[in-house]
Parts: sequence; C-alpha cells; structure tokens
Amino acid sequence: MVECGAILFDMDGTLVDSTSIVERQWKRFAKEHDLDYERIMRISHGRRNAETIREIAPHLATPEIFAQFDEVELHDKEGAVAVKGSETLLGKLAAHEWAVVTSASQALARNRLQAVNLPVPRVLIGADDVSAGKPHPEGYLAAARRLGVERTSCVVFEDTQPGIQAAHAAGMRAFGITTTFPHTHLAPADCIADFSAVSIERSFEGRIRLTLSCFGS
Repeated sequence: MVECGAILFDMDGTLVDSTSIVERQWKRFAKEHDLDYERIMRISHGRRNAETIREIAPHLATPEIFAQFDEVELHDKEGAVAVKGSETLLGKLAAHEWAVVTSASQALARNRLQAVNLPVPRVLIGADDVSAGKPHPEGYLAAARRLGVERTSCVVFEDTQPGIQAAHAAGMRAFGITTTFPHTHLAPADCIADFSAVSIERSFEGRIRLTLSCFGS
C-alpha cells in the first residue's frame, strides 16, 4: 500500500494509448524529410516533439517545422483508446488530487483526453508550459505546486524512462505502466500492466491509499 496526497499522470501511453498515432506521425515526418524512422522511435517516447527533431535533424529545428508537426498531429485521433482502468481510477479522485504532466502540448493533451472520454484535469502541465521537458523535473514540480501538495507526497505514473527520471528528479515515487515498453525497460520502477491493477481507499485523514498489483521491478 502506498499513501499519497496526489497522483500525477503522464498522458500518452499512460492514460491514453496513442501508440498508433505517434508511430503514424513520425513515419510521415521521416518519409517527408528522408529520416531514419527507427532512430526517431528509439528516442522520441516521453519527450517533446521539438526536442526529438532537434536531436534527429538539427537542420529542421525551426519554429515553422515544429508548428507544422504539431498542427498535423493535433487533428489525428484515429486509434486512440483509454488505457484499461483509467476512467474508473480518475473517477475516484477529486480535482485537487490529480494532474496530468505531458510532453504533448496543452491543446493536443486536451484533444486526446476528450477523444477517449477521459476528463481534462484542473491542473494540466503541457510541453508549452515548461522551459525544459522530461527528464527534467520542471513539469512535475509545477503540477505539485499548482495542486498545493508537497512534492514528496506525490505519486507518478509513467510509461517511459524520461518520465520516470523526471519524477525521481522531482523527489516523487514513480510507477511504470507497460503500455509502451516492457518492465525491464522501466527498471528500477515497479510496474503495472494497466490501471485495473490499482485500487483506492482513504486514510482516516482523507489521504489517498493505493494498493497496486506490481510486477518485475
């Protein structure tokens, strides 16, 4: 059992399984610009699009290219589904008890959550809200601050190493969810397969108590 004051969630691959969209958009981009798609996918998960483009193709790292990529991706919703158990879990949390911290933009995060019928949180930290993306802890620290919760009282759910590293750098406990990578890739975090492995109770003081069926740390 884990007791906490708030739960912070990544979005892509954590609350929303958007793998088909992410792969489709990077395949499109790689084909248009004659880039190595496999190399892109090795570094893109959990990072902001602009950071991936800067690393993979510095000559394309312009505001115009970033905006074009984001605009096309914003309107692609085909294949997105809510991760199993996410709707039930979020339904048990009050607005001040959870937030989303994502490498997607505010607009894209809202679109994807709404597309799979998940609520948009009161606190949503997107790529356009931070100066440094994951694995930097800025986003998670901002979410804790806006929720009014001590950072060490937050639990994070993430599907990538950059996200887990960001949570740890913020002083938060992180759990992996194996929607994108196997648990061996997310070590040393304890992992769940999906949110059906998580149940919630309340302490006498009203704090969140999580019971998780974890595996393979």
